[in-house]
Order: sequence, then C-alpha cells, then structure tokens
Amino acid sequence: MSDPTPAAEHSATIRRIGDIIQSHQSFLLLSHVRPDGDAIGSQIALGCSLIAIGKTVHLVNEDGLPENLAFLAGSHLVTPPPVDPIGVDVVFALDNATESRLGEAALKCAADRRILVNIDHHVSNTRYGDVNLIDPTSPATGQILYELITALGMPLPPESRDAIYVAISTDTGSFQYPATTARTYEIAAGLIRRGLDVGAINSKTYDEHPYRRLELMRALLNTLELSADGLVAHWDLRERTRVELALRPEDSEGLIDTIRAIRGVQVALFFEELPGDEGKIRVSMRSKDRRIDVCRIALEFGGGGHALAAGIRMPGPLEAAKARVLDAVRRAVDSAFTD
Repeated sequence: MSDPTPAAEHSATIRRIGDIIQSHQSFLLLSHVRPDGDAIGSQIALGCSLIAIGKTVHLVNEDGLPENLAFLAGSHLVTPPPVDPIGVDVVFALDNATESRLGEAALKCAADRRILVNIDHHVSNTRYGDVNLIDPTSPATGQILYELITALGMPLPPESRDAIYVAISTDTGSFQYPATTARTYEIAAGLIRRGLDVGAINSKTYDEHPYRRLELMRALLNTLELSADGLVAHWDLRERTRVELALRPEDSEGLIDTIRAIRGVQVALFFEELPGDEGKIRVSMRSKDRRIDVCRIALEFGGGGHALAAGIRMPGPLEAAKARVLDAVRRAVDSAFTD
C-alpha cells in the first residue's frame, strides 16, 4: 500500500483535530512571543469559533496584546500568562515554529494539558505537537485556520471573520508577498461577503500609528547602511533609543519593508537590541530573491521562518551579531549571483 499523499495527510489531520475539538471541553490558545497580526488574529479567530460552540477557551500570549491590534473585536480575550498553570484538556500553539518561542511563562501555564495541537505555516516548524497541522505553502496561519474552521463546519462569528482577514493581510504584506495565492484572494472575498468592512479594518490596521513610530523611523534611518553593490540594506535599533522614545515592541512591526523596497536591494535586515534578555539581539531578514533563502541563513544561528522572511535571536553584542549575520548574508548573495 502506498504512502498517503500530503493532501490526504492534511485532510486526515483536520479530521483528527475535529475529533479533538468535539471530544474535549477546555482549550488554551497560545502564540509566539512578540506577537504580530497573524499570531493574535489566529488566536482570536479560533478562540471565538470555539466559544461559539460552547467550549471553555483561554487566549494567552507571553507578551500580552499588542496595542496596535487592540481594535480587533475579541482582542480583550488575549491576556498575559497567569502565575499558575491553567488546567485545560487541549492546548493549541498557533503561528509558532518552535515550542520555546511560546515563552517560558506561557509554557508554564500550559503544563497541565493533555494534548498539544501545533498549527503553523513556517517551513522551519519542528513539529513539536502531539498533532501537527503544518502547511508551509500557506501565506499565513490565519489562512490555515479559515480552511480548518470551514472544513469542520464550525461557526465563523464576526470576531473570527475580522481576525482571519487581519491575520492574512498582515502576513502577506497586504496581499503583496509572493506566497499570496488565488485561494488567499478567494478567502478574502468570502470574508467580505460575510460582512467584513474591508475599508474600515484596513484603516485600523495600516493608518493608525502612534507618533513615536515616526520618531522611530527617523532614528532607524540615521543608522541605515547599504552595501557597496546596493544588494544588502540594514539598520539597527539600540536599547537607548527604545528607552528615549518609550517604544513598545509592536512599534517596529513592518518597518523593515521600507528598506526592503529600496530599488536594487535584494536582502534587508533589521538588528535590534532586546531589553532585559541577557544581551540578546533580534534579527529580522527579508529577501526579494528566492535564490537567497533567508530561512537557511537564520537556521545557521538557531532561527527560522520562510525563504523570503526569517528571524533570529542570538547573543550580542550588536556589532558582533551584525558582523556574523552580514557575513552569512554576503556569502548567500555572492553564491546566488555567481551560480
């Protein structure tokens, strides 16, 4: 008997998750530290759908709810981890490639679980769940959840509808990134037919930035460097700037796309000193050329992500981290343009 196809395995996993949902009552939904629109949107989408069928649901994120996503209906459900474990039957880890990236406190509150379900779209996912629904071809975990919720015939209340749209929109660069498919647009159209006010939600998502974000942009531009051949651009955020501007973690979300958009640039990098994290450096990377796989580069330093968008957390100091990562990027760029 031949092995099942990936599509058959995917369908079987969805059915298994459906059985888990049907046979259990209490659920804890987690997403990665420094959550973005896909992480929080995925939690709200699945959480509100589960609540609509009478389940007991807890939404927890290690860093709590980002200010820029507080406009989402249902966002009040997302809380920081409590001190003690939450006794639940099932934990869903959403949009998270490695278990440790859920955060120490979040993992502690999930310690009493019976089952861990891992739903994600990162190619670097380590399949740490008891059940793993991983689709690296999907542009967002929110898209996987739409397919899951609709395949299982679960309700899609307005909170879930709007959250799925924000999850997909933010992780596709507002439907601009190469992973965006015809199916992605079909889902967006379906959400609009279900009553999504696309103009209003786009305005809240993209046109409501605090002034300090503009101050951050000015500070970052003062650190911008471009390689001699114009192929690599990078900038950095120091801890002293974060303190001076009273920045929140979400203030830098998406700013790397500004330097990614420079004509001729193929790789953009954002180096950031992390507060109170033992001198750790956060590195965000974006590529515009599939020959330059930034996920492969990130894996060299214990990170991960996608071929065109990846990240790392690594030891500092900043200058040493920059030198190591930029050297790896340079090798990848040279290989891509000489092969």
